[in-house]
Amino acid sequence: MGQYKANSIDSKSFILTIENTKIGELNYNEWYSFKAEIQLADNSIYQLEPKGFWDSKIELKKAEKTLLEFKMGWKGIVIKTNFNENEKNYLLKLKGLLSNKFILIDAEENEILAVDTDFKWNKFNFDYTIETSTEFDTMENKELMLLTILHCVNYYLTIIVTVT
Repeated sequence: MGQYKANSIDSKSFILTIENTKIGELNYNEWYSFKAEIQLADNSIYQLEPKGFWDSKIELKKAEKTLLEFKMGWKGIVIKTNFNENEKNYLLKLKGLLSNKFILIDAEENEILAVDTDFKWNKFNFDYTIETSTEFDTMENKELMLLTILHCVNYYLTIIVTVT
């Protein structure tokens, strides 16, 4: 089981690490934007692009190929991956109604990842701790998935703040 840290540099950039080794970055174009870029440690770059009415769906792309998409649902954020033509579905949701912890559930309803949010008043944004299961650690594209999950949590928190 892995334990990752995602620290915010400012309100637009997050660095993901494990044991002080950089995995990648999530960078937003603008504050409160759903459009973002992921850069992995190998310098590969991916785009997160909002689609649909009110940016209701976000797609993760490499060049023009969509690798993943997610959208807000009644139970949480529904994530559909399509890595190497292998489609899988996940649900990211709050652990409890007043919780600051998100969990990722696979199609068999196994909890494969947990994200603890930690609001930093001095920076006025969040840092995150992500704990992964053995199942998650064996996934293909897990680093890309982790940074996308980070974007999903930011998306969720932004939607909740905007709606309330």
